[in-house]
Amino acid sequence: MSIRGFWPALPALILLLVFFLFPVVRMLGFSVEAGTLDWYAKALGEGLYLQVFWNTFEIALLVTAICLLLGYPLGFLIATTTPLWATLGFIFVLLPLWTSVLVRTYAWMVLLGRNGIINRMLIDSGLLDTPLSLLNSRLAVILGMVHVMLPFMILPIYSALTRIDPDLPKAARGLGASAARIFTTIYLPLTLRGIIAGVMLVFVVSLGFYITPALLGGGKVMMFAMVIEQQVREFLAWNFAGALSVILLAVTLMMFWLLNKGVARHLRD
Repeated sequence: MSIRGFWPALPALILLLVFFLFPVVRMLGFSVEAGTLDWYAKALGEGLYLQVFWNTFEIALLVTAICLLLGYPLGFLIATTTPLWATLGFIFVLLPLWTSVLVRTYAWMVLLGRNGIINRMLIDSGLLDTPLSLLNSRLAVILGMVHVMLPFMILPIYSALTRIDPDLPKAARGLGASAARIFTTIYLPLTLRGIIAGVMLVFVVSLGFYITPALLGGGKVMMFAMVIEQQVREFLAWNFAGALSVILLAVTLMMFWLLNKGVARHLRD
């Protein structure tokens, strides 16, 4: 790249350096400030933090799986329906993105509370005598996270589906292929890039979720980002929080690399 072509990208590079690279380097510096790896040994050696990390990984995996199961049919429907219904589908998919995550989380608190809409409907209909404990549970956290992350699964899948030549499934149908056969031999292979892009996006972001688990979990469902925030806010343990942050970042990058490598190998095969 010539010097003249470099100048337009300079503001973006400065923005990345100031707001991304510097905080990451600073966080790494906190974790090894004393010149030892004791904070990493504590984070990886105590069962409490390993359990929290496993809980975070498990919830992120469940959220990703649910988003994929819901997102692929919705993306397929929007990509193959009429322009009018596709426009309406896009509006409903993008509508949550126009609302703050905090507002959407509080809406789930209203729905799932002991005196919330869902419990009131169940009690008034005679199906229940006492309200269910829906709030402050893993179920509430997963529901809230799926609501936030579902559009990020639908959009890459929709983009991949729109690139498929509509004559391909028509030709397969004309040759006697069943709907299942068309899906497994045409749609699934040709949308694999979109599926993996959605999976990576949802899973990686879910690993670092904070607001939704903190509010809907009520402190009973701990995730890794909540532990990092707790170390800073309650204990002022910046060194330990830095070590936890570096571990979370390293695991996130490793998962991204493994998924990307798996896709590249599949495409080569």
